[in-house]
Order: sequence, then C-alpha cells, then structure tokens
Amino acid sequence: MASAADRFNINSQLEHLQSRHVGTGHADTNRFEWAVNIHRDSYASYFGHHTTLQYFALAENESIGRVKYNMMQKMLVPCGHPPQREEEQ
Repeated sequence: MASAADRFNINSQLEHLQSRHVGTGHADTNRFEWAVNIHRDSYASYFGHHTTLQYFALAENESIGRVKYNMMQKMLVPCGHPPQREEEQ
C-alpha cells in the first residue's frame, strides 16, 4: 500500500515532468489542447524520420517536398479552430 510520502513523491515528479516538457500537459489542459499537442508531436516526428516521409509520399503519390509542405500547413491548426469557451461568471 502506498504511503502519503510515496504519493507526494509521485505528484512532485509529475509536476517536474510537466514543467520541463510542454507537451505533457498540466491539470488545466483541456481535451482540445491535448489533441493539438499530440498532432503536432506526431508531425514533428514524421519530419525527423525521413523514411516515414518517403512512405507517406509514396502512399499519397506526391513528392517528399509536397508532403512536408502539407504537413507543415496542418501543424498550424491541426485540429481545427479551438472551441468557443463559455464565459465564466
């Protein structure tokens, strides 16, 4: 059974991880922000692995440069525009 010290240590490690890495989120991260981070991380990974870009280019019958350009455009707004937030009272 976990003691209070163990839970505190786990929470402090999680907070440290979230402060160091932007994509890991935090307590106030909503679903949209999380999805945007996941999509952008995926596109960044595709850019870093040239063979994956070659695969996408072959599958789409496009040049590698065109695939890079299309992915770069998708990185700007990967999940559409953010949903309207309700005004807090």
